Amino acid sequence: MGTGSGSDPESSSSGWSRAPGLVVKTLVLIGGAVLLKRLTKSTTRWDHSHVVSRSLSGEKFSKEQASRDPDNYFNIRMMSCPAAEMVDGSQVLYLEQAFWRTPQKPFRQRLYMVKPCPKELKCDVEVSSYAIRDAEEYKNFCDRPKDQRPLPEEVIGDIGEHLTTIQLSCCDRGKRCLYEGSAPPGGFPNSWNGASYCTSDLTVLKNNEIHLWDRGFDDDGNQVWGPKEGPYEFKPAPSSSNINNDVFSPLNIFPQSTLDKPIKGSFILQE
Repeated sequence: MGTGSGSDPESSSSGWSRAPGLVVKTLVLIGGAVLLKRLTKSTTRWDHSHVVSRSLSGEKFSKEQASRDPDNYFNIRMMSCPAAEMVDGSQVLYLEQAFWRTPQKPFRQRLYMVKPCPKELKCDVEVSSYAIRDAEEYKNFCDRPKDQRPLPEEVIGDIGEHLTTIQLSCCDRGKRCLYEGSAPPGGFPNSWNGASYCTSDLTVLKNNEIHLWDRGFDDDGNQVWGPKEGPYEFKPAPSSSNINNDVFSPLNIFPQSTLDKPIKGSFILQE
C-alpha cells in the first residue's frame, strides 16, 4: 500500500508535466498559423503596389552619383507624392524633377499610375507615366499645403497622353532591390530630339532608393537622349543642414544658363 500510495503523486506529477508541453505546442501551432496568415497577406497584389507607391514618394536626390561621376550625371531633385486614387484602387502620384539649385523650376512633370499587373502578365506591379494636361498648375505640387493643390478629381481629369508603362517584378532573393522591371520590348513612341521610340527601366531598392533609366532611340537604334552609362540613382533627401552646407560643391556652381540647356548623354530635359 505504501508503495502504491507513493506512486500516485508521481503519476499525477507526470500528467501535469505533460500538460504544459501540450499547451506550448498548441500555442506554437496557433502562432505559426497567425504568422503564416500575415506573411500571406503581406504579399497580395495590392500590397506590392502600395510598397512601390510608398517607395516612389518623397524627396530624393542623385547627389551621390553626381559626386562620383560629374561628367555624366547631375544633382537632380526628384519629388513625388500621392495625388489621387482611381475607382479601382490604383494610386496616382505626381512626380517632378528639377536641378537641385532650382527646385521651383521643374523640367519634367508627370503623373504616375501604380497598380497590380493584370493577372495574365508575369509581373507584380505596373507603373505607367502620363503627361499632364495643364502642367503649369502642378509645379511644386508636393511642396504646397494640401488645400492649395488641385483636387483629386481635378488630377484625374488632367491625366493626359500615356507615355510609358513599366512592368515590375519582385527581385530574386539575395539582390539589393525589392522590385525591378522595364518597358515591354520595342518601348513606346517618342519624337523628342530625333527619337522614334523610348525605353524605361525602374528599380526599387531598400530604404526607398529609386534607380530610373529613361532613354530615346532613333529608327536605327542609336541612342539620342538619356544617360548612356546607366540609370539615375535617386536616394532619399539628406538633412536640410547638409544640403545647405554644400552650396560650394562643384555640382552646384554651374552657370544657370548651362543648367537651363538640354543635356545630351546625361539627362533628358523633355517637355
